[in-house]
Amino acid sequence: MEMLLTELEFRALWTPELIIALIGVALIYSWFFRRTNAGPKRKPLFFFLGLAALYLGWGSPLYVTGHVMMTLHMLQMVFAYFIAVPLLLLGIPQAWYEAVRSKLAFKPLRLVWNPICALLLFNGLFSFYHVPAMFDMLMQSPVLHSLYEWVLLFTAALMWWFILSPLPSSYKLPDLRRIFYIFANGLLITPACALIIFAPSAMYATYTDPLVWANVMAYCLPGGAGPELMLSAFGTPESLSIFEARIDQQLAGVLMKIFQEIVYGISIGYVFKQWLKKEKLQDGELTISDVPHS
Repeated sequence: MEMLLTELEFRALWTPELIIALIGVALIYSWFFRRTNAGPKRKPLFFFLGLAALYLGWGSPLYVTGHVMMTLHMLQMVFAYFIAVPLLLLGIPQAWYEAVRSKLAFKPLRLVWNPICALLLFNGLFSFYHVPAMFDMLMQSPVLHSLYEWVLLFTAALMWWFILSPLPSSYKLPDLRRIFYIFANGLLITPACALIIFAPSAMYATYTDPLVWANVMAYCLPGGAGPELMLSAFGTPESLSIFEARIDQQLAGVLMKIFQEIVYGISIGYVFKQWLKKEKLQDGELTISDVPHS
């Protein structure tokens, strides 16, 4: 692994074009936030942390090394879809959501803009992504892989929308149902994790077949490096990995399940805190209304 990191060029390791794009988004966000004075000062912190997590998932050295070790690939997924997305949603001021809703009313998205559809879409697409044949095919097709990542990001945002409930809407879930909704997400993602953990052998050609791996890596590198060059320069994926392929696969599944449980546990705490705050406000209003007026 160290040899791979040493030999790869700056662009292959750090994806500077993504850095530039995310910095551009951060600058635009900062300009609008200062201009509109849209919300609490913690909002930009959430948003910038979300951009940083998205970069770790999509463009940092994790992206390249995730093609060598599945454990690192799963870490990418955690950063992109379980950390970046909720932080980005929390970082957008409510006034901006209101402005967008007043103009679009989410009409084009009504078919999917409901909690059940969001629940099934994200978890279904996430699980389908990790079916071995699908995974190996996507990893060897940069265009399809990028498209699938964007679709996953959209469905993750849809799923997290109903957990965080950043804007009241006709589809808002009551607080208790939001907690059950989080549990449902955890249950639906479990079969994919279990398949990866308990498979009797390494399932993904990306991490076991030298020709498939070399083809995948060749697409990641600029300058038109072919699979033959990758094999002659670095050998096989297992020679670069820290763990044997099946152990790496099992660790990947365990890592995803643990991190997912941690993130969803934090989310339950967030929802419960909102629930208590709402109850206190309602109790306060009730107490005031019970005071007789002179």
